[in-house]
Amino acid sequence: MLHLLVDTSTWLDLAKRRDGQRWIVAIRVLVNQAALELLVPSVVIDEYGGTDYEQALLLIDELAHQVPLIGAMTTRNFDEVLDLLRAGRPLQATDDDHRRVVERALSKRAPFHRSRNSVADALLIELFASHARKTDLSTEPHAFVTSNSDDFSLTNGDRRQPHTDLAALFANQGSHYGLGVDGLNGILLDHFGAELEELFLETDFHEEPRRLGEISAAEQELFDRVWYHRSLQHESQLRNEGREEEAERNFRIARTGRERVEARYTGPGQLGPYTDFELGMLNGKLSALRWVLGADWDFLDT
Repeated sequence: MLHLLVDTSTWLDLAKRRDGQRWIVAIRVLVNQAALELLVPSVVIDEYGGTDYEQALLLIDELAHQVPLIGAMTTRNFDEVLDLLRAGRPLQATDDDHRRVVERALSKRAPFHRSRNSVADALLIELFASHARKTDLSTEPHAFVTSNSDDFSLTNGDRRQPHTDLAALFANQGSHYGLGVDGLNGILLDHFGAELEELFLETDFHEEPRRLGEISAAEQELFDRVWYHRSLQHESQLRNEGREEEAERNFRIARTGRERVEARYTGPGQLGPYTDFELGMLNGKLSALRWVLGADWDFLDT
């Protein structure tokens, strides 16, 4: 079993990604199979489920007004990550863990090397080290993943490597350091290989959600084409009934609009004539897009 401690920063990065489900679903499956255990210090849940989480959701809520489907998908990512954290193995700091944090601070060792309050970060690394020391890393490998390269990564070097003050924690072959979502991905691939690739394939969503501008443009095109057909149909009906004066009045009112539509949609068949099936498809698409944009079902007024 792989034991994985992921910093709040990486969970937030993962949740904000449009393709975040790729990892979230895979991690959930591996946890359910008892192949992966998430180590979750209480500070991670406090940070993720607290101010950072709320601020991120506010940002997504604002984004959702412009890209509603993307906003909804990302909100789901946040909720599902929080579920994973709550279901993980909680790590509670002991007096020894707190003592080692103080010693790290007094000696200015990472993550205290930057002259800032890094108690929470130091507690994460000490909790990771404590849990790793209790197991045989050759059979129970551990991994620590963070996006906080300033506090945990090598200074003036390859940021994918741990800081020199932390290097000893990852010197053993069964102890791994990962930077960000890419680091998490690499650790999972190294450990699970083909099994993870198969999970990725099952959750590889190629369809990108349409942006609001695309949806609105498609709705406008369908509106124009349906309106144009109805306009011609209404005028033809009036002439067939011998109501020439009304037909001429209808033509004068509709002429400018028809010219605009004719200039815009010049492709073969774009403006008809339509079969009954084609006309039904146009109306169905228009109804569906209007529903996505907030209208009631079957609203087809033009």
